[in-house]
Amino acid sequence: MEKHGVVPDVIDVAPEQVAEVTYPSGVKVDLGNVLTPTQVKDVPSIKWEADKSSFYTVCMTDPDAPSRKEPKFREWHHWLVGNVPGGDVEKGEVLSEYVGSGPPPNTGLHRYVFLVYKQNGKLNFDEKRLTNRSGDNRGCFSIRKFASKYNLGQPVAGNVYQAEYDDYVPILYKQLEG
Repeated sequence: MEKHGVVPDVIDVAPEQVAEVTYPSGVKVDLGNVLTPTQVKDVPSIKWEADKSSFYTVCMTDPDAPSRKEPKFREWHHWLVGNVPGGDVEKGEVLSEYVGSGPPPNTGLHRYVFLVYKQNGKLNFDEKRLTNRSGDNRGCFSIRKFASKYNLGQPVAGNVYQAEYDDYVPILYKQLEG
């Protein structure tokens, strides 16, 4: 995470665990590997060493919106699920539905960061629920501020991949227009 600047751009301390993130396309996230928007368009599975009696928050965020050189929308969050029981993300409370990578053309590689936080119990989230049919309310997010607001502490697991524009991106943009 330090190698790719996730620390300090997104979080203060790298998590001890690497979250295992696998996409239906068969690709895996591997600490900064390069994947394509086409490969990551569908919701991935994510695994970590979870305490079965605890709740977790899972986030995927892009600190490089619209580009790494000019991240004026830092961060653009792609996925946010709270109250995940044990490690079962499908049973969590979806705060923001999954949106795959959609880096604009000619903006180079973007970092897509997965973070898992252990909650101090079940939480009442007052965030607006976001669908995957709109990009509204996703930019200028800060997982750091979100974690502070809900007293989540530092992430317990994480991973990161990089992606740049491919011909799936216009399809994603059309979806986000609602």
